[in-house]
Amino acid sequence: MATDRTGGARATTVDEGSRDAVRATGVEKTYDSRLPFARSVEVLDGAALRVERGQVVGIMGENGSGKSTLVGILAGVVDHDAGEVDRAGTVGWCPQEPRLYDRLTVDETFELFGRAYGMTDGEIAEAREWLTDVLDFERFRDRQIRHLSGGNRQKVNLSVALMHEPDLLLLDEPYTGFDWETFLAFWDLTEELRARGVGVAIISHIINERDRFDVVYELHDGHLHRQEIGDDDDLDPAPTADDVACERTASFVDDGAGSGQRATAGQGESK
Repeated sequence: MATDRTGGARATTVDEGSRDAVRATGVEKTYDSRLPFARSVEVLDGAALRVERGQVVGIMGENGSGKSTLVGILAGVVDHDAGEVDRAGTVGWCPQEPRLYDRLTVDETFELFGRAYGMTDGEIAEAREWLTDVLDFERFRDRQIRHLSGGNRQKVNLSVALMHEPDLLLLDEPYTGFDWETFLAFWDLTEELRARGVGVAIISHIINERDRFDVVYELHDGHLHRQEIGDDDDLDPAPTADDVACERTASFVDDGAGSGQRATAGQGESK
């Protein structure tokens, strides 16, 4: 088992026989202020989470609660101060803000990321054909990123996180700017990934599509709380690896229509 250490934090590789795509325990993260006499901000305090292969997990919480920091730690792009993160196989990370090169075309973007992943020309072409068809932006392949609408930029952002067919896919509000048809196509794609055995974790500010998830985590006050999603409407929130009660899960999960994912997806997109 390979291990990388940074201070009190540790990142390892999950055993091949494990069902977990990623497992985090006791994760802590504090941001120190750059201003004198200003307080540091504790974002994560002993957070624990796991995503199994073939499982779709939702991560929710208020703005500024640390969701993006958590996913960055799971992806290995943000250092954590303490705790352990175990990953299995390859990782795809889709940040909330696209990290794309404005002057590259869509085709050039696929080629750039594909080369970085070590993919062959044939594999890059196959992934490009698959994702531009599924997410319906094939007609924009020769257009520079800077000339795409926000929704189409997000489609490219999602595609380059997925094109190498990772074992674990980490998505930070991936459907921002999607129209309704693309929103539905995204969930069809997610179901396909689930069937392939990919572990998928999706961040949202408010999740009201709870039946699409196997497990929902709520993050507040630095703690994560795990909620199994069953066939009935009764919620039984349970804290993970801490003693903090979680009274707000039901209100986050079962929010009324017109907010959360459906509100985001309902926004029209100019193409």
